Amino acid sequence: MLKMSVPCSLPTMSDTTAIRHPGAASQSAAPEFLVKEDHHPENGTLLGFWIYLMSDCLIFACLFAVYGVQGRSYAGGPSGAELFELPLVALNTAMLLLSSITYGFAMLKSQENKLGGTIGWLVITGLFGLAFLSLEIYEFAHLIHIGAGPQSSAFLSAFFTLVGTHGLHVTFGVIWLVTLLFQLKRHGLIPENRRRLMCLSMFWHFLDVVWIGVFTFVYLMGVL
Repeated sequence: MLKMSVPCSLPTMSDTTAIRHPGAASQSAAPEFLVKEDHHPENGTLLGFWIYLMSDCLIFACLFAVYGVQGRSYAGGPSGAELFELPLVALNTAMLLLSSITYGFAMLKSQENKLGGTIGWLVITGLFGLAFLSLEIYEFAHLIHIGAGPQSSAFLSAFFTLVGTHGLHVTFGVIWLVTLLFQLKRHGLIPENRRRLMCLSMFWHFLDVVWIGVFTFVYLMGVL
């Protein structure tokens, strides 16, 4: 009878264990990693967030283009000059611009490693953001109440879509800000939270720039 022999080149189970854990006396040895440097590439998050903001720019550019085409299609209904209340819109604009200033103060406090000041200015920023959303919801509710809803004309459909999309972004920004407040309260100004602060700062200021375009192109030109 022929006997099958295991080739010498194949390691046994004990050999494999010895290769993986040379000189290990117990299973409590710390794991070893081949990659020693930080796994997170420097400025990788900021680069990715810039790409996201550019894609958001394309979305708003399309919405502005649609409004530019349909902005005079009233279908026999009211025009912007009859509907828009500039004092209310100016107050709403002031709320958002002030929130951008207070967020800048929060960033300054974070650079000074003052956690309390950072959180305080972020809370004020969130309150300004909520005030902006409240005034915008009031404006939408008033327009719908008087029969100027998004289904009334192409002009109002484009208006509600553009302004509503911006308001939706502000809503997500406020939710993000509240989440960041909890992270700061729990973990402090760690590098990860500083990176999140910077990303939210870019997002918030981006919304300010978009709103200036909305205020000028939609409201000011709409009443002329």
